[in-house]
Amino acid sequence: MKKPSDFKKQQRSHELFSLMNVGQATFRDLEILNIQTIEKLSQAHPDELYKRLQQLTGRSHDPCVWDVFSAIIHEARTGEKTPWYKWTAVRKKRQKAGTF
Repeated sequence: MKKPSDFKKQQRSHELFSLMNVGQATFRDLEILNIQTIEKLSQAHPDELYKRLQQLTGRSHDPCVWDVFSAIIHEARTGEKTPWYKWTAVRKKRQKAGTF
């Protein structure tokens, strides 16, 4: 049986943790969504992931989760690291326009 510290070391060595905005909570969300590689993440869309996560968990999630998904997808596609909160303005603009 693995010790909890071994499990954390194993998780930390996962490639998704190399992304700026992936911590334990986001990693768990990505596991739920069956996103296991940066390549697969690069093919995703934040709207789709956000909606699917809510469907799979059966609960609402903070809209900031969308911001994190946007940031990590952007990094997966371009290599550019941006703090998740830089995407908040994008989401709020879309909310105001009724497209989120």
